[in-house]
Amino acid sequence: MSVIDRPQGQQPTATYDSAFLRACRREPVPHTPVWFMRQAGRSLPEYLKVREGIPMLESCMRPELVTEITLQPVRRHRVDAAIYFSDIVVPLKAIGIDLDIKPGVGPVVEKPIRTRADLDRLRELTPDDVPYVTEAIGMLTRELGPTPLIGFAGAPFTLASYLVEGGPSRNHEHTKSMMYGDPQLWADLLDRLADITGAFLKVQIEAGASAVQLFDSWVGALAPADYRRSVLPASAKVFRAVEGYGVPRIHFGVGTGELLGLMGEAGADVVGVDWRVPLDEAARRVGPGRALQGNLDPAVLFAPTGVVEQKAQEVLDAAAGLEGHVFNLGHGVLPSMDPDALTRLVEYVHERSAR
Repeated sequence: MSVIDRPQGQQPTATYDSAFLRACRREPVPHTPVWFMRQAGRSLPEYLKVREGIPMLESCMRPELVTEITLQPVRRHRVDAAIYFSDIVVPLKAIGIDLDIKPGVGPVVEKPIRTRADLDRLRELTPDDVPYVTEAIGMLTRELGPTPLIGFAGAPFTLASYLVEGGPSRNHEHTKSMMYGDPQLWADLLDRLADITGAFLKVQIEAGASAVQLFDSWVGALAPADYRRSVLPASAKVFRAVEGYGVPRIHFGVGTGELLGLMGEAGADVVGVDWRVPLDEAARRVGPGRALQGNLDPAVLFAPTGVVEQKAQEVLDAAAGLEGHVFNLGHGVLPSMDPDALTRLVEYVHERSAR
């Protein structure tokens, strides 16, 4: 039984009875809650305006800017939750890893981690390393009121892939070479990253985040047996680190249809589903006792409104028998997406799912 099923007497917060948190707890909701991964970002002209000339990592370290960017989609789309604006490599940068986010490329690590000696560069993360996170979340929770704020972090496998490859990778050659060729070094690397990730999520929760999401963007590159043996222990360690806070824990990866049951097994209260698996089938794979999040194909938003509504209704229909459902895209908002299409989608889901 999840800790969020038995609140153990904690005082309700302003967000406790929100539709989003109720759905995460698999409780009745007034309507299906909606939020979008990457809802705060390049699809919004107001985002492009405030970010103009400011590098990505610097943007993540300015509390006032983080607050403004996080609030923009809540104001515009009336989504049911905000997602903290940051990047998965922020905690790595905070502990001294030499990396940058290159426009059009993504995170690039100056000196990849390939040997046991390289592990010494991965020290523990403390709240003093990320004071801007604590400050920004304090500002956000005051502004958001009853709207929940979702904190997030990159999962150990995805962080390890960036560190070992030195940047984004299509085939993860160096990553899998270490995982298969030196399983003890791989396990030690993921264990350290689990500690760093758990500490980063704790900072966000203690500052006021109402839920957290663990992104495992690249883990769909693995077979189930490799996930169970080489990834699940570290992901489970992250979820255990924040279990006692009683906030919902969401787990999401791309191309993870064959891993959905294992991702729930790692300790998630809510399992995110991409667009490749219908939600009713995803529920069968995940098993009882967990809510699901998803899972409209982001590319559908480029179709005419009637088509978007038809496909959204298919998602709602597939979710009709679920214990709990949070409507989302099957991955993130695309940069060229029309923001008005997202606003209309939120309105449609709210209206069609009203109880």
